Amino acid sequence: MVLFSINGQELKKVHRVDFKLEKDIQNISEHNMNIIFGLDFVKSEFQLNNLRIDSLAFDEETNSFVIIEYKRDKNFSVIDQGYAYLALLLNNKADFILEYNERKENFLKKNDVDWSQSRVIFIAPQFTKYQQQAIEFKDLPIELWEISKYTNNTVLFNQLKSPDTSESINTVSSKSEVVKEVGSVVKKYTEDDHLKIPYEEIKELYEDIKKRILDLGDNVEIKPLKIYIAFKSSKNFVDIEFTKNTIKLFLNLRKGTLDDPKNLARDVSNTGHHGNGDYEISITPEDDLDYLMTLIKQSYNLNS
Repeated sequence: MVLFSINGQELKKVHRVDFKLEKDIQNISEHNMNIIFGLDFVKSEFQLNNLRIDSLAFDEETNSFVIIEYKRDKNFSVIDQGYAYLALLLNNKADFILEYNERKENFLKKNDVDWSQSRVIFIAPQFTKYQQQAIEFKDLPIELWEISKYTNNTVLFNQLKSPDTSESINTVSSKSEVVKEVGSVVKKYTEDDHLKIPYEEIKELYEDIKKRILDLGDNVEIKPLKIYIAFKSSKNFVDIEFTKNTIKLFLNLRKGTLDDPKNLARDVSNTGHHGNGDYEISITPEDDLDYLMTLIKQSYNLNS
C-alpha cells in the first residue's frame, strides 16, 4: 500500500516512520481510547502479583474489563501472555473492581461485571506471521491491532482479523491448564452462538438482512456480543437480537431523529432494552426488507 498526500493536483508520497518508544504508542492509545476502541480508560501501569498491565480499560457496552498491552519487540507469545493476563483478572476480581472504583465516578460491584466478556488487546507496529497464525481461532478473547505512524502526522490503527473458517480455541484448550481455566469463564461470542435457534426461516431472514447491511459499505464490521450481534462502522448503528420467532433490531438513533413514515420502529427510549439507541424494530420473514433498509441506512449514515 502506497499513501500520498494531495495538494491541488500534486501527490506527495507519505512515508511510514517508526515509533521511538513503546511509551509513545501507549500515550496515544490511552489519550484516545474511547475514539479508537470505544473503551473507558481506567488505569495506566496497573501492577498486581508481579504482573504489570500497561493499560486497564472498561467496556461499558459489555460491562467487562479490557487489558491492553503495547509491544515494539516481536519475541512474545500472544496466546501465552494473553491468557496469563486473563487468569490474573479472573483470580483477582476484587482488586480490579477496587481500582475501577478508586478511579471512576461510577461505583461497580462484582456482580455488575460480565467477566465472561473480558479480553486482551495487543497493540504493536507489526506482528509476525507466527503471532498472527496463533490467534486464528474464531472465539479467542485476544485482539491484535497494528499501529502505523506517517510523516504527515497520520496514525493508523488496524485490527487483524481471523478468517471466518477458523476453528475454536476449545480444540486445543486441553494443551494448557491456563487456557482451560480462563476458557471455563471467558467466552468470545460468535454468530453461531446466536443462530442456535430452531427456526430456519429466521436464520435465512438474518442472512438476508446481514447481506444488505454489509452492502452499505466496506467499513461495516460484525461484532457478536453476548446478547446481540452488533453492526458497526465507527460506532454501532444497528444491533440484532434473536427472540423465539422474530428478529429485533435496535437503531442507534435518538428519539425524534428517525424518518419512519410507516411507523415500523417502536420508541423504547423509556424502556429497558439491550441494544443501542431509542428505536426497536421487530422483523418477520413477511416484512418489507427494502423499507427496513431505509431505516437502517439512516443510522449507518449518522454513526459512520
